[in-house]
Amino acid sequence: MIPAAFDYTTPSTVDEAVRALADGGEDAKVLGGGQSLLPVLRMRLAAPTVVIDLRKIAELRGVREDGDALVIGAMTTHYDVQRDPLVQTHAALLAAATDTVADPQIRHRGTFGGALAHADPAGDLLAPALALDAEMVIAGPSGRRTVAAADFFVDLFTTALAADEILVEVRVPKYTGWGAHYEKFNLVAQAWSIVAVAAAVRVVDGTFAEARVGLTNMASIPIRATSVEQALVGQPATAESVRAAAAHAPDGTNPTSDANSDAEFRRHLATVLTSRAVLAAAN
Repeated sequence: MIPAAFDYTTPSTVDEAVRALADGGEDAKVLGGGQSLLPVLRMRLAAPTVVIDLRKIAELRGVREDGDALVIGAMTTHYDVQRDPLVQTHAALLAAATDTVADPQIRHRGTFGGALAHADPAGDLLAPALALDAEMVIAGPSGRRTVAAADFFVDLFTTALAADEILVEVRVPKYTGWGAHYEKFNLVAQAWSIVAVAAAVRVVDGTFAEARVGLTNMASIPIRATSVEQALVGQPATAESVRAAAAHAPDGTNPTSDANSDAEFRRHLATVLTSRAVLAAAN
């Protein structure tokens, strides 16, 4: 299907993009990599007055260090995040999760910030961002503000972004030396997650010193498995202790039942995949 007619602009700075978004009103749409927006336009599920393409804004691309954090531009492609040496060294969980996103073609076009702003609970980057205590830097008419990942994801396909705001960059604390793994269950290759688990752990002398665990598609937003984290810390890094901690994975979740899986099976998957992810992260 052919999309409805709309105006199109390609600003070269964040300020220009924010002004264009404000001028376009509530029906304006921001275009990142386009992997979520373009199908919606083609099916006429959205009819924006103007599409604001961010691809010419150099500030929004790339990965850099800023003290104890990594800063990832919102328009940085999945491919670049996946292969960036800073991400691999200091935020290995993001690299592992990005490696599972769709297929190579999508990873070359889709953007890190676009996936987070889209806020699909089955998306593979939301739970890792939450588990790593990422912060979202947002630009709007009143300037810039920072929102923690725990507050950024509000509901199904809904974030803390206001209608006149743009996600500019994501700040991720460094987890240098941590083990990390993303365990994903899907029905066919390159499909959305039925359930997935993001795990990052720090093991000292055979004991879990710290743990971060996030759950994908176990509610309308990503879930932090805090009960699993608490059960792991101070315990030996053994299969037995990991399985005991993983039994808490369904705590506080609210999975849905759909054509792919019912809620009870998703709870079972969360337990099994948490055990696998933590064991793999602990090596």
